Amino acid sequence: MNEGLMRTRPAKARAPVMQSTAGWLRWAARRLELRAIGLAPEQFSLAEGARAAVAVAVPLLIAVGSGQSWMGWSVFAAFWTCLCDSPGSDRLRRRLLLSFVVFGTVISFVGAWAASLAPAAGLVAGPLLVFAVILLASSVAYGALLGTLLAVVAVVAVGFPRPLDLAAVQAAAFLAGAGWAWLLINWIWRIDPAAPLRQNGDAVLARLTDMTSDLLAIGRGSHRDTHWHSEHAEHRRAVRLALERLHGLLGRYAGEPEAATEPTRRLLEFAETVFSALIALDQAFIDGLGSAQERAAVTRAFGIALRYVRRVRHDPAKLFSVRRGPSRLAMLRARLSDPLLAGCVVALEDALVLMADRGRRRPSEESAPQTDRLTWRDRLRPGLRQAARQSAGVVAVYAAALAFDLGYPYWATMAVVVVLQGGVRSTWTRTIERVLGSLLGGSLALALLHVTDAKVLLSAVSVPLATAAISLRSVNYTAFVVFLTMLFIIVAEMLQPGTGIASARMLDNVIGSIAALLSVIVFWPELGPPLQARIERSHDANRAYHDAVLSDAPIETIHRLRRAAGMASIEAEIALHDFGGLLRWRQRLSTEQAAVLMDVRRLAGHAAVAWHQRLAASLRGAADRNDQREPITASPGE
Repeated sequence: MNEGLMRTRPAKARAPVMQSTAGWLRWAARRLELRAIGLAPEQFSLAEGARAAVAVAVPLLIAVGSGQSWMGWSVFAAFWTCLCDSPGSDRLRRRLLLSFVVFGTVISFVGAWAASLAPAAGLVAGPLLVFAVILLASSVAYGALLGTLLAVVAVVAVGFPRPLDLAAVQAAAFLAGAGWAWLLINWIWRIDPAAPLRQNGDAVLARLTDMTSDLLAIGRGSHRDTHWHSEHAEHRRAVRLALERLHGLLGRYAGEPEAATEPTRRLLEFAETVFSALIALDQAFIDGLGSAQERAAVTRAFGIALRYVRRVRHDPAKLFSVRRGPSRLAMLRARLSDPLLAGCVVALEDALVLMADRGRRRPSEESAPQTDRLTWRDRLRPGLRQAARQSAGVVAVYAAALAFDLGYPYWATMAVVVVLQGGVRSTWTRTIERVLGSLLGGSLALALLHVTDAKVLLSAVSVPLATAAISLRSVNYTAFVVFLTMLFIIVAEMLQPGTGIASARMLDNVIGSIAALLSVIVFWPELGPPLQARIERSHDANRAYHDAVLSDAPIETIHRLRRAAGMASIEAEIALHDFGGLLRWRQRLSTEQAAVLMDVRRLAGHAAVAWHQRLAASLRGAADRNDQREPITASPGE
């Protein structure tokens, strides 16, 4: 590769073409996800937030009206139950939520009672409960959030040591709040369980539209990815991550009737086919393939088709009209002189037919991640490691609490449990987000408490805080923590006024987050392979995918290699910015490594180009034989 084309400084970023707020947020998300920070504006759910506000408001009014501080457990239990309601089928959600209600009640009793048996009993009971909960929850499919929240219940219960009778009262309060929220979620205020599938599907289409819009904005200019920069291939990365999220989410609906998931599966096939063609178009803009006028015409056709599908895909009657698209595209294809661009139009025709025809299915790659097929014994192995890490972090926090006389050590232990959620990279980013969110939320709560201490006003403020927290929980973790911190501080201050909870929570969250980061570094640190090894792995994966396309491998093989190549590329690019890179600070990106990373994306682009040129050639051959063309299966790109 010509090193004159390489540069290590990022090219100047263009402002997002879409001038809407959502467009700007997705533009920011593409840059944040490269740093392993999630921002998914499409995941905002006001309905879930409003339901959580009702779940919290009822026990809060009872607690404030009665003046019984122990009723605060009902408030927190109701909120935690709403937080435990993760996407999935009704059967999966009910099972996980019921497990939280039952085991949370038991843990709230055992933790409070065990901590009262001796002055330092909490130092033993807390880590043991956390270890047991995380380990057992790891054996349950999709039980990670359940385990985390049960561990939160454990450390908070230990922070409120009670004798046997009062521990039973505390557990009853938890059961009342959690049981009320369970009834509200499953019977009183039901929300369509397929809503997350639609949200994630809309996210995929929005990112495909963004990719098309930025390609169209290039016009006759040069593509930014002609040179290497730190956000290289940002749209390819954004779309692939959105597709993988949707693939993983489908696994949570296993066992549901096909009618419930079939629209999402067709959307996935549509998106994969369009993504392949857009990667080929992307490479055409980079390499200057075809005329600028024809590239713009084809890109514009993709943009029109994507916007129309986004508008009508939830309306089966209107979706049927998508069938008219291929006939119109055929007229555009007849005017094209470049075989690559003609092949891209063929792929779009087939994608639209698939989207409108429920009876047509392509050979689909497996939708559920491989980890979801593991047995409970296989899940216990990483669960054991995670349980040991979190228990060690809890012990470290308790030790710090004794040494520095922390007033509310359970705030810090709670931070350990929720921050330490994986390897070094995810823990590092969550630590930063947790600290920032806690400091900002704590400061806002402290300012509000300085203005007023009226319980009626504070109760009125708590309801929208619960709404915002649950609505934003899947959008961005920092934003979620801001509102979560404000909610917990205000509720605790109403039930236990004048105890300095706001400042204590800010300090304890910082201590707990740092303890979580230290735990994941000290105990079984998962830094992953060095950057050079990741780059080599991504190059090998993309070379295998490229060779499979050129050798006319089976479509299932191309699907599998394409996904592996895409994720390997993303892994290498994100590794440039993660915490592991800070620990290996001497390892800088060299000109040669930048050239390899750029070549990785070129390999995927050339594979997509070769496939779509073959599509055009197949169509010409069929026309020459005067055969009726059968629908052609377009392979996804990288």
